[in-house]
Amino acid sequence: MTGGAGFIGTSVSRLIAERAERWVVVDNLHPQVHPEPVRPASLAGSAELVVADVARAATWDELLAHVRPDTVIHLAAETGTGQSLHQATRHAEVNVVGTTAMLDGFSRVGHVPAHFVFSGSRAVYGEGEWQRADGSTFRPGQRSHAQLVSGQWDFPGAVSLPSAAARTWPSPTSIYGATKLAQEQILAAWSGAHGSKLSVLRFQNVYGAGQSLSNPYTGIVSLFSQLARRGESIPVYEDGLITRDFVYIHDVAAAVAAVTVNPPEAPASCFDIGSGVATTILELARKLAEYHGAPAPHITGAFRDGDVRHASCDIDDSLAALDWRPEWSLDRGIADLQEWIEQTL
Repeated sequence: MTGGAGFIGTSVSRLIAERAERWVVVDNLHPQVHPEPVRPASLAGSAELVVADVARAATWDELLAHVRPDTVIHLAAETGTGQSLHQATRHAEVNVVGTTAMLDGFSRVGHVPAHFVFSGSRAVYGEGEWQRADGSTFRPGQRSHAQLVSGQWDFPGAVSLPSAAARTWPSPTSIYGATKLAQEQILAAWSGAHGSKLSVLRFQNVYGAGQSLSNPYTGIVSLFSQLARRGESIPVYEDGLITRDFVYIHDVAAAVAAVTVNPPEAPASCFDIGSGVATTILELARKLAEYHGAPAPHITGAFRDGDVRHASCDIDDSLAALDWRPEWSLDRGIADLQEWIEQTL
């Protein structure tokens, strides 16, 4: 499992590491995620941790000299959507080169894993599809800087539709999203040529206990939680009506476990993993403020170039194909995260 010492990887390891004959984790313990370069206590005890950079050929030559994985859970990635706009090379190196370096390593030793499980992202959809009042749909693409400066947050006369892998054409509006789509395509080309199965799980906004509290790009729920806990009014961008699908870490780990333990029959599959519920950022902020008795959130009108206005997904196909369904509501997840933060800080 690459990136397996991180937020999602440690959660997955606790679910299924004991079921594996051998569980090897490759992670560079990047300081943005791991303030101290030590093995996370949350990583399953049976996991063998290899501290190394997935983008280096030597990492794979050294690892594959004594490991021949049947299943590869590929989680290693730089994940900062806004950060990627200014650190594009770093995101491309870890996400794209890290993936090709791994595959080249397998090619050099002549080993073909039976199954790749890849942590995709909702960011590949960009703004996705929107629908006009007459029922016609269109892909609006990226909101321009001029549009955002003028405060025109939505596309006039249309509403956003939930994304679904079977019908929504990927059209990323961030460099991060572009690198995640490139990862999907690279893995699909290699696995298709070599006869491996590929399962892509496109995660929505993952949050929950265990998420880094020191990483400024870790996620909005964690950031808002800490502001409300300190009694501060939460600043909310644009007009507060940006929407996201917040999915709790336990539901995400369960989805990874489900597709790993029982691989789909199709050679290549893509699944949307979320709660299936769209929540405005203002609603999220209000819930957290109320939980901590903090002042009401305030609308700032600020924005980030490259941010999508609405991001949510239709999980019907995932529910039908996988032995999985989300069990954590936003209220339940928020409460669990706050309790964990209290114990951690």
